[in-house]
Amino acid sequence: MTGVNPELPDELEEGTEDLPRMTLLDHLDELRKRLFASVVAVFIAFMACWYFSPAIFHWLQLPILEVLPPDDKLAFTDLAGPFMLYIKVALLSAIFVASPFLLLQLWLFLKPGLYKRERRLAVPFIVFTTLFFVAGGLFGYYVAFPMVVDFLLGIGKDFKQVVTIQAYFGMMSKILLGLGLVFEMPMLMFFLARIGVVNARQLIKGFRWAVLGIFVTAAVITPTPDIATQTVFAVPMILLYLLGVVVAAIFGKRRATDD
Repeated sequence: MTGVNPELPDELEEGTEDLPRMTLLDHLDELRKRLFASVVAVFIAFMACWYFSPAIFHWLQLPILEVLPPDDKLAFTDLAGPFMLYIKVALLSAIFVASPFLLLQLWLFLKPGLYKRERRLAVPFIVFTTLFFVAGGLFGYYVAFPMVVDFLLGIGKDFKQVVTIQAYFGMMSKILLGLGLVFEMPMLMFFLARIGVVNARQLIKGFRWAVLGIFVTAAVITPTPDIATQTVFAVPMILLYLLGVVVAAIFGKRRATDD
């Protein structure tokens, strides 16, 4: 007799529950639906953020305005520069504003491959992934990016500083989005631990390699070659990895060999 025994506890029910069967075309169709919904959400958020994009960029440029001489401003080199800048500012803002809905779409795409017990984690997953993503962007704005600005302007203090809005925003958006994604590390480790791909013991064993990978990632995200700035990026990532180890130990799927 097939099916799940209603008398079984959740621990055993998870191992015997039949997952929905989907063909490759079903997965592709589901992916298409989620991508379409995500694009629509970003577009709606973009239209809302477009009106506020000048005010948003005024806030985004505060880290460099605080260190530039009082009469200096960011420059642009072509007539369409400010217009294109505000489009990019609205798009970056829209990604952060729509992030809860985007992460919901990610959850809905993964949901068919999860057991019933794991599907109950939808709200914590969406809430915490959103919080970590926003926290990464805020860390980039308040801590990491100002350090990058100070370092680069310090290097060029003997020269006339003409910083363009394109170069400034390009560097900032890379750091904010990069750190936003990096701060999702604990949630990624939580998900992998829940489905049994990794466990806390394996994560601790691979800590040295993780630190190496973190510094490589920090070198890619950081637009400066100095070790001090890279450390500012790497230290939070190491702490997030350790947090992920704790999360995996608490919420990870138990294996028979661990009993």
